[in-house]
Amino acid sequence: MTVSVDLVSDIVCPWCWLGHRYWAQARTLARPIRTATQLRAFQLDPAIPREGVDYKDYMKAKFAGAGSGSGSERWKAMRDHLEAAGPDAGITFRFDEIKVRPNTLDCHRLIRWAEGQGLGEAMSEALFKAFFDELRDLSRHEVLAELAGEAGLDAATVSELLATNRDEDAVQREEAFYRNLGVQGVPCFIFNGQFAVSGAEAPEALAAAIKEADQLPAEDE
Repeated sequence: MTVSVDLVSDIVCPWCWLGHRYWAQARTLARPIRTATQLRAFQLDPAIPREGVDYKDYMKAKFAGAGSGSGSERWKAMRDHLEAAGPDAGITFRFDEIKVRPNTLDCHRLIRWAEGQGLGEAMSEALFKAFFDELRDLSRHEVLAELAGEAGLDAATVSELLATNRDEDAVQREEAFYRNLGVQGVPCFIFNGQFAVSGAEAPEALAAAIKEADQLPAEDE
């Protein structure tokens, strides 16, 4: 049996980049069990304008404490943890240099198209790296089209599709589905539609979940 995993994530979530890297390691640790990963869309903040907003201002507002400074301290602690964990996963986070916090609807459309060509994980990786390490503005269609070309898609076709509303409704329906299932934070790994592991768990923990899912009866049994 192949273990089916829905990986729910958002491109601007640093824990999700770690989660994607840990998931790749987990699949190696769980061999010879076969897995099939389906990337699923989730927007941490769908209310952000399509042109994006200033990153630093947004994060200050998001983590603002009730006049006590606790929010900024919490963000600093989280950022320090991520920056320390990143190198072991081959990740560089450059939080202080990010300029724009994008709306990620177009990113998820792009991943959806890439998934149809078997390039979903490569596309996601390119988007994570572009945002957190290369400091590229993911709200700009020309940037997304260029990244699509680098990941193996046809950049011209992607550029034309981005200029339309193609698959916007499909992405929003998918996100609503997982929110209705109870997904509130990402990354979230759903195994065979039967149980979930939430957060950027260590590769060993995710590998154990793969092995657990492999022992479960199929849903129709």
